[in-house]
Amino acid sequence: MSPPPNYEFQEWWNKEKERNHGLFLDKSENPNWSAVEIGSPTGDADSTAVEKERSRNARQLSWVCLLKFQQAANCLAWLTNGFLYVLRTANRRVISSSSLSNSNSDSPSRSESRLYRVIKIFLVLVILLLLFELVAYFKGWHFSPPSIASAEVLGLVELVYANWLFVRANYLAPPLQLLTNVCIVLFLIQSLDRVILMLGCFWIKFRRIKPVAAMEYSGDTENGIAEDYPMALIQIPMCNEREVYQQSIAAACIQDWPRNRMLVQVLDDSDDLDVQLLIKNEVQKWQQKGVRIVYRHRLIRTGYKAGNLKSAMSCDYVKDYEFVAIFDADFQPGSDFLKKTIPHFKGNDDLALVQTRWTFVNKDENLLTRLQNINLSFHFEVEQQVNGVFINFFGFNGTAGVWRIKALEESGGWMERTTVEDMDIAVRAHLNGWKFIYLNDVKCLCELPESYEAYKKQQHRWHSGPMQLFRMCFFDILRSKVSWAKKANLIFLFFLLRKLILPLYSFTLFCIILPLTMFLPEAELPAWVVCYVPGIMSVLNILPAPRSFPFIVPYLLFENTMSVTKFHAMISGLFRLGSSYEWIVTKKLGRSSEADLVAFVEKESNEVERAGLLRASSESDLAELNKLEKTKKTTNKRRNRLYRKELALAFILLSASLRSLLSAQGIHFYFLLFQGITFLVVGLDLIGEQVS
Repeated sequence: MSPPPNYEFQEWWNKEKERNHGLFLDKSENPNWSAVEIGSPTGDADSTAVEKERSRNARQLSWVCLLKFQQAANCLAWLTNGFLYVLRTANRRVISSSSLSNSNSDSPSRSESRLYRVIKIFLVLVILLLLFELVAYFKGWHFSPPSIASAEVLGLVELVYANWLFVRANYLAPPLQLLTNVCIVLFLIQSLDRVILMLGCFWIKFRRIKPVAAMEYSGDTENGIAEDYPMALIQIPMCNEREVYQQSIAAACIQDWPRNRMLVQVLDDSDDLDVQLLIKNEVQKWQQKGVRIVYRHRLIRTGYKAGNLKSAMSCDYVKDYEFVAIFDADFQPGSDFLKKTIPHFKGNDDLALVQTRWTFVNKDENLLTRLQNINLSFHFEVEQQVNGVFINFFGFNGTAGVWRIKALEESGGWMERTTVEDMDIAVRAHLNGWKFIYLNDVKCLCELPESYEAYKKQQHRWHSGPMQLFRMCFFDILRSKVSWAKKANLIFLFFLLRKLILPLYSFTLFCIILPLTMFLPEAELPAWVVCYVPGIMSVLNILPAPRSFPFIVPYLLFENTMSVTKFHAMISGLFRLGSSYEWIVTKKLGRSSEADLVAFVEKESNEVERAGLLRASSESDLAELNKLEKTKKTTNKRRNRLYRKELALAFILLSASLRSLLSAQGIHFYFLLFQGITFLVVGLDLIGEQVS
C-alpha cells in the first residue's frame, strides 16, 4: 500500500521549479544524475518527480539509519571492550592483592584500621536494609506500608516491617535529621568562606593589587655593588631523591646572584648509599665550576625534614647569612628567583617570609594530576593571595619561599613535633608579630604525584599535621600578644573551618548521611545540598584554572572521594593515632625540567675540562659512578593496589543508589550512582599512573 501523497513537498517542489525557470533533473534514465532535460513543466512531470524524490528520500533515510546503527554498534563495542578491560584489571588486582595479603598474614592487625572496620559494619548494615526493602517493594508494602496500629492480622515478615517503620520514624530519623542539619549548617559556613575568598580575589584582580618591592636589581650581577646583594643561603632538603637530585641542585647553583654572596646547602637524608654517592658526585661537579656548595648528611636522621633543616641551621657559618631560600628536591626555581624575592625585604623590617607560587610541569599527565592542579590553583591563586594581601599571614608551603633568618631564630626555629613543620614555624612567627608576603607572579616549577598511592600519602600528611599542630598551639594562641581578631582568624578560620570542618562535614554528609537518608526517608537531605550548592562551589574552585572546566564533574566527585582519606587523617592527628606521625617521601618521577636550565647546564659542562674531572676522581670511582648513572632511573618493582575503604564505600553508595531508584528520587539516585562509580574507580586504583 503506497503512502499518502505529501502535499507540503509538492508545494515546495513547485516553488523550486518556478525559481529555476523550468530546469529540473531527469533521474529516470541516468543513475548518475547527470542528464538534464529542458522544457516546460507538466502535471505528469510533477507527479513523476514527486514519486522519484520520495524514492530518493527513502533510500537516503535507509542509509542514514544504517550509518546511525553502525555508529551505535561501534560505541557499544567500545564500551564493552572498556568494561571488559576494567573487569580484567580489577580481577588481576584482586588476585595480586589477595596473594600479597596472604604473604603478610602474620600481621593482619597492622593492615586493619579502625575506620575500615566501622565502614565494613556500615556496609553489612546497608546491604541488609537493601534486601529488606527489596522484599517489601516486591510485596507492595513500599506503596501501602503495613501499620502495627491496624486491626488486621499481620504475618511475621509484615509485622517485622511494620515495627521497623515505626522504629525508624520515631527513634532513628530524628537524630539523623539533627545530624543532617548540623552538617548542612557547617557546609553553608564553609561555602560562604569560599565565596568571600573569591570576592577578595576578584577585588585584587580588579584593583590590580600586588606587593611592590622597594628596589630592583639590574641585569648585570657581576658588576653590581656587593653590598646591594645580601648574603643568601639556599637549602635543598632531600631523601633518596634519585630521580630529581641533579635538576634541583642545578637550579639552585645557576641563580643569578654573586657567587661570593650565596651558599647552597644540599641536605641529604638518604639511607641509600648509591644515592648518597651520586649526590656527592653532583656536588663536586658544581664545586669545580666555582659554585659555593656544600654536602651535608646526618648520621642520626631524626625529625624528618624539620630535623634536617634544624641541623643545617646549627652550622656556625649560618650566622653570616641574612636570608635562607628553601626548595624541595623536585622544585625548579628560575635563575632570577632571588632577584625577584629578596628586594621585598628591603624597608620591611617586620617581614619574615616571601612565598612564591607553584606551577606544575606534569599537570596534564593524567586525570589525577589535572584534578590536583584545580585544587592547588585555587589554593595559591585565591587562598594564599587573599590572606597575604588582607591579613599578611598564610601557611608557609614548605618550599619555594625565602625566610629572614632572624625571624626563624626569634620564632624558635624548626621543631620536630609535627609532620607540618612549615605550618608550625609560620604560626609561631605570626604570633611573634612577623608579616608574610605572597608573590603570585613569581612561579616555581615542580612536580605533582602521578599515582594515587603517592597522592593519598601526601594528603594524609597534609591533613593530619594541622590537627597535631592545633592541639599543641591552641593555648599558645590564646596567650599570645596579637590582637583578638588575629587569634579568631587562626582558631576559627585557619584551623577549625579549613582544616577540621571541611573534611568532617564532607565525609559525614556525602558518605554517611546521604546513604542513610535513602533507607531512613523520614530524614531528608535537600537536593540543593546534594547537587546545586556543591556544583556552584566547584565552579568557583575551578575559576583559577579555566582550562580545567571540562573536568568539573570528575573534580566534584573526586573531592568527595578524597574525603575519606582527609577525614581519617584529621581524626588521626586530632586524637594522636599512630598513623598521624607517619612521614613518607612523596614519590617523584623526575619530570621537572626546563629547556633553558638544561641548555645552561650543558653549556657549563662543556667548559669544564675532562682532565679536571679525572683528577677529582679515580678511574674506579668513575666506573662505579657510571654504573650508578645507568641505573639512576630504575625503581623498585611497583604494582597498583586495592584500597579497601574506598571499595567498601563504593558498595555502600551503589546500594543506596538502588534504594533511591526504588523511591524514584532522581537527583539523589544519579549522585549516588556516579559517586559510587568514582569510589569504585579509585578503590581499584584506576586513576593516576598505571603500573603494568
